[in-house]
Amino acid sequence: MRVHIEQRFVDLPAEIQQALSVPDQNPFFNAAFLRALEETACVSPSQGWQPTHLWIESADQAVFYLPLYKKSHSWGEFVFDQSWANAYHRHGLPYYPKWVSAIPFTPSLGPRWWVKPGTDAALAWQCAADYIKAALAGGMASSWHLLFAQGEDLPLQDDEALVRRDTQFHWLNQGYQGFDDFLGQMKSRKRKSMRRERAKVAEQGVSLVRKLGTELSESDWIEFYACYCNTYHERGMTPYLTLDFFLRIGRDLGRQIMMVQAIRDQRLIAAAICFYDRTTLYGRHWGALQDVDCLHFEACFYQGIEFCIEQGLQRFDPGTQGEHKLLRGFEPVATQSWHWIAHSAFRNAIADFLQAEVREIERYRQHAAEYLPFRCPD
Repeated sequence: MRVHIEQRFVDLPAEIQQALSVPDQNPFFNAAFLRALEETACVSPSQGWQPTHLWIESADQAVFYLPLYKKSHSWGEFVFDQSWANAYHRHGLPYYPKWVSAIPFTPSLGPRWWVKPGTDAALAWQCAADYIKAALAGGMASSWHLLFAQGEDLPLQDDEALVRRDTQFHWLNQGYQGFDDFLGQMKSRKRKSMRRERAKVAEQGVSLVRKLGTELSESDWIEFYACYCNTYHERGMTPYLTLDFFLRIGRDLGRQIMMVQAIRDQRLIAAAICFYDRTTLYGRHWGALQDVDCLHFEACFYQGIEFCIEQGLQRFDPGTQGEHKLLRGFEPVATQSWHWIAHSAFRNAIADFLQAEVREIERYRQHAAEYLPFRCPD
């Protein structure tokens, strides 16, 4: 097996790009999504994301692919390691560049590598890991981080891999026949509270419309982007993604996009973007031009729940953070990432930190579950 590195997604072998273009699969580990990030300059060396895509060739065929980025910062990852970087710097050691295998700006569980059917996955993974660890030993990067990978285990045993756990809040479809059926599983007080929140939005003169990506016009995207940018600017932040990016994915991934639009006085005042595949809805981007009480809950949570029920989707992953999601029926679920640290002393220190952290994370997840608003089963 032979390892190759490409600095543009478009330069990967056609077989890999085709494998990541299967309709209705994960919308982020997807050729159109990854290509759009690069071709609209959302991901680029100047943005601190240098594509370093790794693929493996065997018998003149592409058999393995791993998205890989050389990073000069930790923004846009959502697995927070800035304290590790600060510790390196206090000891006069560089933490950046580091290597990251992730979907940029996307804290959603999903596939993070591709293996050609019939290929020995463990052997291919070992080949990739050996290449990366040799590069780390040679000083090309301080570390390698595999983020938000689906599943509990890597396809190979690796004692150097440090596992980090965290918690997100996902809504799970229990075969509900409608939103009222979902509310019927709630404790009475919470059921009334959620109904009041929904009614309050309507009482403020706001109506909600859901549109599929294939129904969205360029003006829909432009209006959404104004909302998106306004919300970032109100927080003193610069948006990660450009209008060109959204126009591109609207064109290339429209069949896997749903937009919630909030309308007041015949004008778009807020919007939320979701992606979906055969099983899961992913809430990703939100923005608003006006502050309307409870509108965020309606546009980002309740509309998504209704969509999942109507489409028969099993899960709604609304992204990071979340006690406010917990109280609206989103259940705590475990996430995991893997980290390879080249410096042995820091690797040991980080391993000790993660052992203590995981105990706190487990306690937090168990404690959070006690606050779910569902009725006790009869």
